[in-house]
Amino acid sequence: MKLKEIYEKLDQLSPFELQEKWDNSGLLVGEWDQEISTVVLSIDIDEALLESVAAGSLIITHHPIIFSGLKQLQFDQYPAKLLKKMIQKNIANIAMHTNFDQTHLNAYVAEKVLGGTIVAQEGFIAYMDVNEPFERFARDIAEKLELKQLKTVQCHERIRRVALTTGSGASLIKEIDADCFLTGDIKYHDAMEAKVLGLSMIDIGHFESERYFGEILEVYLKNLGLTVIISSSKNPFTYIA
Repeated sequence: MKLKEIYEKLDQLSPFELQEKWDNSGLLVGEWDQEISTVVLSIDIDEALLESVAAGSLIITHHPIIFSGLKQLQFDQYPAKLLKKMIQKNIANIAMHTNFDQTHLNAYVAEKVLGGTIVAQEGFIAYMDVNEPFERFARDIAEKLELKQLKTVQCHERIRRVALTTGSGASLIKEIDADCFLTGDIKYHDAMEAKVLGLSMIDIGHFESERYFGEILEVYLKNLGLTVIISSSKNPFTYIA
């Protein structure tokens, strides 16, 4: 199948026009007429992945390897070092980032991973109703997402409505209409703001909440007759107990 055909199928599944203005989803490396038989799904691209992938493959990633404008290509720097290897091996790349968050990823994590029921969805924010003590709810979330550490901001003894944004969603704090916000990459000043607003938060990790990207896409792409490989995309962080 040609790369352009795959791109068009992906666009039907999760329209690229839904991406945020600051995002860079779409075809980042490759040419439309390239013949593709093997697709690799991964959150990111790293050196180990590029070593293992066959020449001529398509890597579909969640995060764009080219995010902002490239002013230079120094091949010992990121991302140029990886781009050089991709060009040498004729490896194409399509990124599905904020468009896929809105159409698939947030809903999948809320319902399939956490076992909730979405009662409303507003862009990147999925809402669920619960009725649990905060500590029990937080530990249940940690178990389901296999979090190796639990970082929370507690403003409620009991949680009744939850908002979820996978990845890094703390910039949405002021838009949240819930008791508790589940998202990743919660910083110190985010926590201070949440305390003032009376919003409980649970840090569900950036990698940990987005690592389901591949399994969502796999079935759809296999139905197109493509060989699909889910890469064991690795968390760049390690945790010391």
